[in-house]
Amino acid sequence: MLDKTFAETLAREWIAAWNSHDLARILAHYRDDFEMRSPYIAEMTGERSGRLLGKPAVAAYWAEALRRLPELHFEHLATLTGVDSLTIHYRGARGLAAEVLWVDEAGKIRRAAAHYQ
Repeated sequence: MLDKTFAETLAREWIAAWNSHDLARILAHYRDDFEMRSPYIAEMTGERSGRLLGKPAVAAYWAEALRRLPELHFEHLATLTGVDSLTIHYRGARGLAAEVLWVDEAGKIRRAAAHYQ
């Protein structure tokens, strides 16, 4: 079971990393082989599945997102805790959003799925 204190700490650190626009800081939360799913992946990369695997692919996608959205800022609204995952509900550059983050035993994110209003 995921510890609620750990989940809340991870969520707040995740939000702070994104708000810093520091790609290395953002990626530090993730495993090297993590999987990212987002409807914006298809829009920004042409990958029709909306899915990317591994830090190099996701880093390129997020670098482009940070370039396109220099005003990017996330406002943390809530952290929801599950068995081996947490959901971060936040307000972002495009409105309300939620990310489900599956976490491994070492506390690194192994899979993420972004959801938007």
